[in-house]
Amino acid sequence: MADININNRKKILKNITENVPNNQSQQSQVNSFGALPTFPNQRFWTRSVLVICTFTVVYFSILKKKEVVFAFQKDLLEKREINIPCSDSYITELSKFKDCAPQFCGRLVSDTIISSSEVKTLLKFAENGIALGGSDGGASILDVHSGALSHGQSFVNFYKLPDIANVIKKEDFLTYTMVKNKIQKAIAQHFQINFENLYLTYPTFFSRLTNAQPKTLHDEYWHKHIDKETYESFHYTSLLYLNDFKKDFSGGRFMFINSDNSTSVVEPKKGRVSIFTSGAENPHYVEKVLSGVRYAITVSFTCDPSKAIPDLQMNHPN
Repeated sequence: MADININNRKKILKNITENVPNNQSQQSQVNSFGALPTFPNQRFWTRSVLVICTFTVVYFSILKKKEVVFAFQKDLLEKREINIPCSDSYITELSKFKDCAPQFCGRLVSDTIISSSEVKTLLKFAENGIALGGSDGGASILDVHSGALSHGQSFVNFYKLPDIANVIKKEDFLTYTMVKNKIQKAIAQHFQINFENLYLTYPTFFSRLTNAQPKTLHDEYWHKHIDKETYESFHYTSLLYLNDFKKDFSGGRFMFINSDNSTSVVEPKKGRVSIFTSGAENPHYVEKVLSGVRYAITVSFTCDPSKAIPDLQMNHPN
């Protein structure tokens, strides 16, 4: 029994002896790096940081959930629509034009209104036309009705440029007018109004967006706005996309802001037409283009005949 006790004591002493160097080694390591820093109310601040981090993760998760894609680029949509209540100001405005007032307000996206050959013609026209000028910043426009073309940090008259004969062709004007008529018909049918009471208005223009830094306010296309407030003549807005999100450019998505502050996203697709009422029921903005070049046409319509503009003519005056 004594031998057992002695052996047990030896084992205990051995274990203690073996553990001492380890503790000394650990202490030595601590000493070599210095003591861990401490500060007043350390526990409080540690917990505060954890709470803030958790809140940040939850907040951005909620934001992400509030973004809903209304139309993906990969979709092929004959018709996707949503009806929303008209704003009071829009109803009041259109009470003056009863035959042009919509039965409801809302948004419509379709990939079957415009043909691929029509889009190809208009894209080539946009590329060649805007290339005769172009903004120093990220947003360039060509209004073929007024002739306004972005050039540097201002505008020039497109129809007075020396190379205009190499850009304008009769086919381009005819295609542009056919496309305008198709969109006008789609608006009239969808919102149940009379085609003849809907008029093309200004500005109606081609746009080219890039990731270049803005040089003027005209280059800052990404701000939230309401079309009827920005352009008094607008009652119905339409956009025809001439190239593809993800393929030809990144960023540049169209973002509707809903009444609950969520966003409904339209991803641009070649040949896609997006139509919506221009009142306060449809605030929106365009994401900044991150890379590539985004081409589109804004085709706007009014119910006010005094704000109408004529169709394009081949012999456009200089």
